[in-house]
Amino acid sequence: MDKDKKQENFEQAIASLKEMLRTMNYGSITLIVQDNIIVQMEKNEKIRLK
Repeated sequence: MDKDKKQENFEQAIASLKEMLRTMNYGSITLIVQDNIIVQMEKNEKIRLK
């Protein structure tokens, strides 16, 4: 994968990560990386009952 595609992948991942963080109160986010490329992002959200 050339440098431009890696940069595009990184920018897309950052945008997705920002959106996930913006919409999540509690939980975790896991990044799956393969050959220096983020290939998957998983969001595990918790709902706290008071």
